[in-house]
Amino acid sequence: MSTPAAGSVPVATDAPAVELHGITKRFPGVVANRDIDIVVQPGTVHAIVGENGAGKSTLMKILYGMQRPDEGRISVNGEPVSFSSPADAISAGIGMVHQHFMLADNFTVLENVVLGAEPGRLGVLDFAAARRRIREISAAYGLDIRPERMVEDLGVGDRQRVEILKVLYRGARILILDEPTAVLVPQEVDELFGNLRELKAEGLTVLFISHKLDEVLAVADEITVIRRGTTVATVRPADVTARRLAELMVGSDLPSPETRESTVRDEVVLAVEGVTVRAEDGRTLIADVSLTIHSGEVLGIAGVEGNGQAELVEAIMGLRPAESGRVLLSGRDLTGMHTRPRRTAGIGFIPEDRTRQGLLLEATLWENRILGHQTEPPNVSGIWIDRAGARRDCERIVEEYDVRTPNIEVAASALSGGNQQKLIVGREMSSRLSLLVAAHPTRGVDVGAQAAIWDHLRAARAEGLAVLLISADLDELIGLSDSIKVILRGRLVADADPKTVTPEELGSAMTGAGDHRGGPEPSDVDEATADWPASAADGASVGSVGPAGSVGPVGPVGPAGPAAGGAVDEPADPLGGRHREPGGGT
Repeated sequence: MSTPAAGSVPVATDAPAVELHGITKRFPGVVANRDIDIVVQPGTVHAIVGENGAGKSTLMKILYGMQRPDEGRISVNGEPVSFSSPADAISAGIGMVHQHFMLADNFTVLENVVLGAEPGRLGVLDFAAARRRIREISAAYGLDIRPERMVEDLGVGDRQRVEILKVLYRGARILILDEPTAVLVPQEVDELFGNLRELKAEGLTVLFISHKLDEVLAVADEITVIRRGTTVATVRPADVTARRLAELMVGSDLPSPETRESTVRDEVVLAVEGVTVRAEDGRTLIADVSLTIHSGEVLGIAGVEGNGQAELVEAIMGLRPAESGRVLLSGRDLTGMHTRPRRTAGIGFIPEDRTRQGLLLEATLWENRILGHQTEPPNVSGIWIDRAGARRDCERIVEEYDVRTPNIEVAASALSGGNQQKLIVGREMSSRLSLLVAAHPTRGVDVGAQAAIWDHLRAARAEGLAVLLISADLDELIGLSDSIKVILRGRLVADADPKTVTPEELGSAMTGAGDHRGGPEPSDVDEATADWPASAADGASVGSVGPAGSVGPVGPVGPAGPAAGGAVDEPADPLGGRHREPGGGT
């Protein structure tokens, strides 16, 4: 296919930016898209919403050249196109920012932006020209990105702006944003929406894929709803409510995570006592963390991603050794145990990254039902794997948790992300548990699946299950939790009452933006933390989250060293694996 060079695509002002007509895509046993019709006007934000498995991701992959449609036609700026690869889409002025960031932590912003599109003449890289171009784009669209910064030093909001800058650098005039607010706190969401308004003002077009209906209504000019693989409505935000959008998506009302009655009992299920975890180079990842969770209690951990939540979970699960401290389950010391005996003792685990930690993507659904529970009924009979029992129970999980699949013999990779998540939640909730460690249990799932997962968590809590909940969805965290602790730079720095705290107050405490009372002075910062992002070092005092998100003092806390900068023994993953930020500065 012959396409114009990036950045030189002519824009017909009277033609739609994107037209998708009659798009159909079939996979074995599944019709992912069926006769989809969408028209996107230039210079607008066009949101696409739908439940998990509705076909949103497949449609965007078709538009970005990652897959080819079986039927239908695509036009860009009034011109028919046929993409055989993302390079074709990029040449046509289309760029995509994926939900999982595709950045190399050990590269600078400049190096990440130009990777694969390196500027140069006569075989010599011209980084000066690239730096000038990055600064021009950053200034033009209000992205506030410095090309010389290391990506590992950026917070999630800054990383997302780098991803947007990457596609703009390649000449994109049409941007696809896949779940762009999934890992952002409210302040970062506001900043992103400001960036989108700048893009619109410059005539760029944005396709905004999201499950968060209030955000869709706030930022979109038009909204297209997809249900069961086909378009059911295109509406304007002024003419519709979140409730009506939810009904169009899943045929039911908008769910709420609110949990009213307390079920907290006296029995302590999990006790974490003074746990400290260090990286191999000596950096402190979590410092002197102590907490308790009672039977029937949900303890929420709030924090910008990269501040030690993942390392705390790994220490509790036995995936990462603790330098000091203890982990006790119902009084039993698990500190020296590996993951398997901890799981057998009654700990369930919903991991933060379902594709890397929760599933074998090439294995069937029933084989994934066994994963992590291969010594427990109904997966075993004597010393042998009980395939029939595992299949029967997998069928039950598919039914009870509404996992959309043609059958349980398909590979997990064939499911949408939300359906993969429902399978994991069903598997973990199907064992005899006393504690569930749930890291982002509803990330990337639609409102219907979200409501179902919340219902299962509430029911298990009422029966006495203790839950450690990590979530970037502050409404979910506030609604489901009986108590909340804020983690910053690897330390628990504040407590919040879910009955009174607001998402804005919680977000302020998470970013260290509260009142600087009782926090460490600059002279307290040790050598290991001297190069941290400034926002991560502010307001790190222990206390409670009060009005305007202030963090009240109960005494100073010294620096803990870089928190959750990613395991130093893991290579950077440029293809979008787990990315964590030292200090989580934004």
